[in-house]
Amino acid sequence: MVKICCIGAGYVGGPTMAVIALKCPAIEVAVVDISVSRINAWNSDTLPIYEPGLDEVVKQCRGKNLFFSTDVEKHVFEADIVFVSVNTPTKTQGLGAGKAADLTYWESAARMIADVSKSDKIVVEKSTVPVKTAEAIEKILTHNSKKINFQILSNPEFLAEGTAIKDLFNPDRVLIGGRETPDGQKAIQALKDVYAHWVPVDRIICTNLWSAELSKLAANAFLAQRISSVNAMSALCEATGADVTQVSHAVGKDTRIGPKFLNASVGFGGSCFQKDILNLVYICECNGLPDVANYWKQVIKVNDYQKTRFVNRVVASMFNTVSGKKIAILGFAFKKDTGDTRETPAIDVCKGLLGDKARLSIYDPQVTGDQIQRDLAMKKFDWDHPVHLQPLSPTSVKEVSVVWDAYEATKDAHGICIMTEWDEFKTLDYQKIYDNMQKPAFVFDGRNIVDVEKLREIGFIVYSIGKPLDPWLKDMPAVA
Repeated sequence: MVKICCIGAGYVGGPTMAVIALKCPAIEVAVVDISVSRINAWNSDTLPIYEPGLDEVVKQCRGKNLFFSTDVEKHVFEADIVFVSVNTPTKTQGLGAGKAADLTYWESAARMIADVSKSDKIVVEKSTVPVKTAEAIEKILTHNSKKINFQILSNPEFLAEGTAIKDLFNPDRVLIGGRETPDGQKAIQALKDVYAHWVPVDRIICTNLWSAELSKLAANAFLAQRISSVNAMSALCEATGADVTQVSHAVGKDTRIGPKFLNASVGFGGSCFQKDILNLVYICECNGLPDVANYWKQVIKVNDYQKTRFVNRVVASMFNTVSGKKIAILGFAFKKDTGDTRETPAIDVCKGLLGDKARLSIYDPQVTGDQIQRDLAMKKFDWDHPVHLQPLSPTSVKEVSVVWDAYEATKDAHGICIMTEWDEFKTLDYQKIYDNMQKPAFVFDGRNIVDVEKLREIGFIVYSIGKPLDPWLKDMPAVA
């Protein structure tokens, strides 16, 4: 029986291994992590991450050929294939701080694999890593190998949160990069055989190591670039009276461009986009390509600009001050159908409003109050380090209350900011909400999900990103 072990029970490791276990009943899959609470959650009825369909997959396989354990060394020792899916946070200090990936966790995983292995193994990079990480890992393994043959593969993950299980069942492509040597090709084939249980062979792309590593960074950079492009257009639409929804629809009809990732919003979030672009910038700078680095930097600058612009619209609309005013924040996760708040635009928007002394009432159907308080108290990039290295009891921000109902959040509020495109926000009783708000009542739609005309008929003053401005907002500056 082939045995697979995955180090790291997070957003990538957990769902990916669960699907491999489901699709390959003859393979034993162990997911290991040093976090006892995380492994306990994977073994319970309340999984540590929310992802539609994940529960069912885990319940079908857990205890049969899918195991979650803190006994890292035992499972690594027994495995034929070891996936490494640990964090690669952005460095917060030292060389490359604020841009380069911190490979501390990767390196310690590699050293541990070398220490405990007594048989040949295939080691698979599953977390997003900077180009040439495989080479560094290879050096650690070969210098500590005790005559054991390690083959390194790069198998980056392209799943999207909120649709991870669907993406894993039916991926656009599976990418496997390895050495162009007989042993390297044999390792590629071994991993290909695992995926071929359910992925059509023509969707399994095999490349060299560096191409696989760079393809992941490139894919995320291209996706983020599309969002920044349409968001840049949204500012111009507001200035000219165009409607960004109509513009992106027209643009997306061009088959060379296509319609995906052309929705204007308050900005992109998630654990990958910003981190991977910063990483790309750093790699370009290290390779003497400052002009290329500057090009990608601009994608992040436009994203930051969009969040600042949104905050400025809120403050400017409300007589240039939100001091002491209650603002309802609907949605905190970075996108719908996930509880993930990493780099969510809501953090920067909330911090911007708190900077102007607003009182915030926050509701998100999948994010806990603890998580929200933690995110608002944390320094940039700290979120990507293990929980035990984060501040233990973040000082709760006293101007913030977290509630479990949209109507409670909006009661007596002066304004509403829609930050996540949860379906339930489209069907709220906005008449009831209006009746219970301070007047004039404002809605700032950061996701373009509400019926603007209908809300204006009720009496709301509505700001929707990239849409023709409410007469109220016409003469107000977009950027302070």
